Amino acid sequence: MACALGLRDQLVGITHECDYPPGITAKPIVVRNVLPIEKMSQPEIDAAVAARMRDGHSLYQVDEDLLARLEPDLILTQDLCQVCAPSGNEVTAALNLLPKKPEILWLSPNSLDQIFANLRELGAATNRAPEAERLINALHTRLDKINEITRGISNRPRVFCMEWLDPVYGSGHWVPEMVRLAGGVDSLSHERQDSVRVPWSEVVDYAPEILIITPCGFNLEQVIEQAPQIARYQLWSSLPAVRHGRVYAVDANSYFARPGPRVVDGVELLAHLIHPELFSWNGSPNAYRRLDL
Repeated sequence: MACALGLRDQLVGITHECDYPPGITAKPIVVRNVLPIEKMSQPEIDAAVAARMRDGHSLYQVDEDLLARLEPDLILTQDLCQVCAPSGNEVTAALNLLPKKPEILWLSPNSLDQIFANLRELGAATNRAPEAERLINALHTRLDKINEITRGISNRPRVFCMEWLDPVYGSGHWVPEMVRLAGGVDSLSHERQDSVRVPWSEVVDYAPEILIITPCGFNLEQVIEQAPQIARYQLWSSLPAVRHGRVYAVDANSYFARPGPRVVDGVELLAHLIHPELFSWNGSPNAYRRLDL
């Protein structure tokens, strides 16, 4: 979001997850994960996260010395999900150690409109209001083009966006809205709410026609590596999505999990996967793969 508003040069620090746009990883890393998730399975990650949250321990470590040396005027953070970034308590604790107190911008959207509102807030806080409005208008124009086509269609396939594989989670926040705009329906999701666990039996009963594997925090390569485990679930081969070859792995990090401008790319990607007869995909060839599990 910051770079999209022309703030790359003013950005003095990032987190270990910040990898877009290209070249941004050269910035100093202020926040790191305390769990070695790159070496852990999804069940291990889920159990470790639950244990640390239950015990009141953080999932992240803030480099307070580095933060003090960088002397930021503005910190961008969020309090939507403690699994996704340092919590408000951790940010407050780090700020208490700073001699110069920066402005804090909390970004915690639950919908596409709220993501755009965050862009507007960031523009106002950084004297980039005109740039923010131009970007928001351009994003709305792209969404309107999709909506003009999908709002009149009667064929809305049953879609399931699987936000975690083991245990199984459905999607929440802005992702169900993305599916709806793209011409599908995800009845196992919770629009503008937290994602929640879904019993596999409910997935079987729902019989999704299209299955989008989009685990939070994973890129396409990681999703493809993790995906084969779900083929072991009971009655997997009975799902219409499996029978008709409509199971897809997607780059969740780039197009779904992160509330920034690229969620609009995600809607365009979903429109192509749900209605390939109506929408082409002109984005990255590494955005998705059809899986034969």
